[in-house]
Amino acid sequence: MGVRGDRRRTAGLAGQAIRLVAAAIPLIAIGAGIGAAVAGGGGAIAGVAAAGVILAAAGTYCDRLALSAMLARPVSEVEHPELYRLVRELSKSGRLPVPRLYLSPAQQPNSFAVGRTPRSATICCTEGLLASLDEAELRGVLGHELAHVSGRDIRPATVSAGLATIITFPAGLPRLLPARAAGLGLAEASLMLVFGPVAALVIRLSVTRDREYRADAAGALLAGDPEALARALRKIEAGTAELALAPDARLTSVGHLMIASPFRVEGFARLFGTHPPAGERIRRLEALAGYRR
Repeated sequence: MGVRGDRRRTAGLAGQAIRLVAAAIPLIAIGAGIGAAVAGGGGAIAGVAAAGVILAAAGTYCDRLALSAMLARPVSEVEHPELYRLVRELSKSGRLPVPRLYLSPAQQPNSFAVGRTPRSATICCTEGLLASLDEAELRGVLGHELAHVSGRDIRPATVSAGLATIITFPAGLPRLLPARAAGLGLAEASLMLVFGPVAALVIRLSVTRDREYRADAAGALLAGDPEALARALRKIEAGTAELALAPDARLTSVGHLMIASPFRVEGFARLFGTHPPAGERIRRLEALAGYRR
């Protein structure tokens, strides 16, 4: 069993490395292309160097960029002692370091995990999530997020969020202009048409839909209640539909991190869709709990 586990872990790490390299290639190619168009061969080298700097920045600050996009702040144990208790219990059961905990003011029920390693992991919950779920359901959601941490798929997901945030940064610049300036919404939409597809490609090369299925199964087993996680997903799906976030330049870059898509999957937001259907996720969890249909 130890040998099989080591082989699975090695294969998983190799797959993550491949996905990260694949996600970096479009950015490097664009940098080289722009540089070559501007200044020939020397410009291409400069473009590749610039892309390397962007990649390094994304790898270093990716978790902070994702938390910033959701306006998240550190939450203390005094504020939410039950949240800390659940995370400590689950971390102990999963033999994981206790992650840092953040809280987003969003009223939409959602959560995500970021970090490059289990020791640097952070779990963020929205205020809407804490208000919507009972203890068993919240335990299931936290188990899901810790499953991302233990499966180490938070690294490519977090780095790709950082890359996508940097790529789409120019599209958010119109928001920095005075509110009275005309055509800001049109300017942002136009820039997203240019930079958005590149960011979406980076995300799709970095994460797969199976990522959520694996975290659902492993998280439900860690929490010990697949049915509770299925109930939580139903509530989260209803909440995200009712309180869908606007797919702007910053949020589209981090939506794939969340347990459920924070946007209505329509129009431009479809480019960034990486979540499997909620109904299929719930069906699999109920099957894990012993239900038959």
